[in-house]
Amino acid sequence: METARVLVAADKFKGSLTAVQVAERVTAGLRRVVPDVRVETLPVADGGDGTVAAAVAAGFERREARVTGPLGDPVTAAYAVRGTTAVVEMAEASGLQHLPDGVFAPLTATTYGSGELLLAAAEAGARTIVFGVGGSATTDGGAGMLAALGARFLDADGKPVGPGGGGLADLAEADLSGLDTRLAGIDLILASDVDNPLTGPKGAPEVYGRQKGATEADIAVLDAALAHYASLLGPEQAELPGAGAAGGIGYGALVALGARFRPGIEVMLDVLGFAPALERATFVITGEGSLDAQTLHGKAPAGVAAAARAAGVDVVAVCGRLALAPEALEGAGIRRAYALLDLEPDPAVCMAEAGPLLERAAESIARDFLV
Repeated sequence: METARVLVAADKFKGSLTAVQVAERVTAGLRRVVPDVRVETLPVADGGDGTVAAAVAAGFERREARVTGPLGDPVTAAYAVRGTTAVVEMAEASGLQHLPDGVFAPLTATTYGSGELLLAAAEAGARTIVFGVGGSATTDGGAGMLAALGARFLDADGKPVGPGGGGLADLAEADLSGLDTRLAGIDLILASDVDNPLTGPKGAPEVYGRQKGATEADIAVLDAALAHYASLLGPEQAELPGAGAAGGIGYGALVALGARFRPGIEVMLDVLGFAPALERATFVITGEGSLDAQTLHGKAPAGVAAAARAAGVDVVAVCGRLALAPEALEGAGIRRAYALLDLEPDPAVCMAEAGPLLERAAESIARDFLV
């Protein structure tokens, strides 16, 4: 029997393991049972936090820039470059990770630093920028990003409106004539795992505002402010898929920067070289921290499994928590899922010991499929 050629293409286990660490632990567990197994690792991401790390693991060069954080303080943000392609992750500049514990600024958090990060990528020679959006601390419709690129958002007195989505309630004039021309010739790909519109019942404030600290009153203010903002820039684009991504930064990119929306996992699989890696594999292991209903809507494991199934390659998944029925897994192209909570039912212990538990799960996969 030919030795299996295993491709480990999993996302991070949020709060426990990076995608690179997941791949390392799975490989270690497999080799404990089948020492000569051939393993190729390709950490993946869907455009949210962890996207730059996945690109670096695939051979991109990591770069850093000092940019404006969501609260206005300087932060160090990473991006990745290979040739004339750059991967920019808005969370690196404007993400929740830059907020102190328990501190939120739902009305004033700004995406200004994301605009600065896009400029840094352009200055590095990028002609194509994959703009991964997710994990944001912001709900400003991308106004901060556009301001960093030269747009002016003025109140009735001709003064700049305040930062964040809340400030857009005072918007009287949106002037995009000063937008930096360095982004004009760049193919900007908006990579996201969400397709929400900007406003309304499925819009950015209503669906994602609470996780950024917004009260019900804040959500109403933000929704009205973003609707007003869109009425000045272009209401049609506010309904496009992805306009509501990352607090509406998707809208700003679509309406003013000529971005085109693509599902994040599709873009990232292309950028990371998944197709040739899949051709070399006879078995695929994917996964993420929680396999649940959201997984089926554009998350990394669903994208990996769909591509593998189309190529006729078996796929299993590893996860911390499994909340999908066997039929749902089968429908997604995943033969079986191995959950760490089945090995350690205490969630706190499970997260703390995720690495060793994942190695044990990988041993089970090897015994079930590779021996």
